[in-house]
Amino acid sequence: MSFEFLGEFVLLDVQPTSGAALPPTRLGRGAVLRSHTVIYAGNSIGERFQTGHGALIREANTIGDDVSIGSHTIVEHHVTIGRGVRIHGGAFIPEFSVLEDGAWIGPRVVFTNARYPQGRDAKKQLRGPHVGEGAKIGAGAVLLPGVRIGAHALVGAGAVVTRDVPPHRVVVGNPARDVNDVRELDAYRQEPHS
Repeated sequence: MSFEFLGEFVLLDVQPTSGAALPPTRLGRGAVLRSHTVIYAGNSIGERFQTGHGALIREANTIGDDVSIGSHTIVEHHVTIGRGVRIHGGAFIPEFSVLEDGAWIGPRVVFTNARYPQGRDAKKQLRGPHVGEGAKIGAGAVLLPGVRIGAHALVGAGAVVTRDVPPHRVVVGNPARDVNDVRELDAYRQEPHS
């Protein structure tokens, strides 16, 4: 493993307490792991990976190149994170979530994956949210189990997403409701080429 920066008290290749031993985590070149980061065994992590302080990455995840995971964020096991994803501090990403290339996750965002926590067969029915390419999830938003956020959609800060969001749509509120097309917002409008 080749590090750009390795902070104090970083733990790598932590074995889970149950199940068979996992192979060492594969970590690409140029990683920046800030103090108190914990990365379990069995991960495949691309180049130029960065963590904030106190990030926790559980086992058996697939993480692309140029991913940044903020301070005190938790990424549970069996998560897929594409290239160029940014997850800000204090986020929670549970098992079986998918974040496609270029997704942006704001601070304190919470994904959920158990429709009926502690219900009969709850563990067999876990379904994490699926965030499409280039989608943006605002600070403090909550995504319920199995919802799909379409490519380049925008979820407003504090929204509670209870159903799928189509590509390029803007949703806000609790429960989240569709209010606009991202392409109609000045901040995201594509300028014509001259």
